[in-house]
Amino acid sequence: MRKTAIKILVMGAALALVLFVVFMINQTASLVALGDRIHPLAGDIVLWVLIAFYTLCVIVPVYLFITLPAPLVPPRSEISPEFPRYLQEMAKRLGRNPHIGRTVAASKEDVENALRELERRADDAMKKAAGRIFLATAISQNGKLDGLIVLAAQSRLVLDIARVYYQRPTIRNLIFLYANVAAMVFIAGELEDMDLAAIVQPVLTGILGSAAGAIPGFQVASMMLVSSVISGSSNAFLTLRVGAITKQYCGSLVMPTKRTVRRQATLEATRMLGSIVAEGTKKVYDAIWTSSKSRLGTAIDDIGAYAKRIWMKLGGEGPKSAEP
Repeated sequence: MRKTAIKILVMGAALALVLFVVFMINQTASLVALGDRIHPLAGDIVLWVLIAFYTLCVIVPVYLFITLPAPLVPPRSEISPEFPRYLQEMAKRLGRNPHIGRTVAASKEDVENALRELERRADDAMKKAAGRIFLATAISQNGKLDGLIVLAAQSRLVLDIARVYYQRPTIRNLIFLYANVAAMVFIAGELEDMDLAAIVQPVLTGILGSAAGAIPGFQVASMMLVSSVISGSSNAFLTLRVGAITKQYCGSLVMPTKRTVRRQATLEATRMLGSIVAEGTKKVYDAIWTSSKSRLGTAIDDIGAYAKRIWMKLGGEGPKSAEP
């Protein structure tokens, strides 16, 4: 689902880029032709001025990007020679974070305490994003649309968590973060290590009872509820997992291994999923129940009106008063 959404976005971006280049070439040729009609020298001046302008528009952003400060990359281990300097830089950055609101000493204990404060805020952002994804995909029930919704929400979640830890993350910070998260989430075959059904099923069984395993015998409303909850739970779990991966890269004092990141992200997402599914299921149930009651009431009214018309056609107009 997400691979399809990524392909659609890449093809759309490529098409937009090609159309933009063609548009710029066409407009440039038109301006140069207009200058030539005035004077050949004017056409040459317009051409070279536009080329210089386009060149500056490309070179200046590239230069600004190159001169940005490098992202603060954690060392491989605590015994690494770079670890004390990294700890000091991390303490400075955390001290400027308004969510901390205090000076952070360049000690491992104080830095970890500050990171735990930010972790709670990141958890809140993860729960809100997963809750929105649960409701959106549970109600939507459209595979392609769900893929776009989930991709957009997960991209936004990565940015929100980066803002919690970095406040105003630079472009290089975001590129480093998005690249690592994407490598952990979207690499082909990586999800094969995770049985999504085995993770979501116990949560659903605890909330819906036997409904999660007895779909064939359920009525239409129950089938709709279980199907919606399964879809929403799966997407919410994947969103929580993306948030947990992002949080590990933002708040680790040493560079975590891929295996550790995957395992910790799965455990954390599983732990947080239960409350989100319980709250979201109640909202979906209320929506389905309200819709069912409305349709049932409309059906009863229609049956009553139909019976009344039949009664009137058969002459059943009720007893008439006797004439004097």
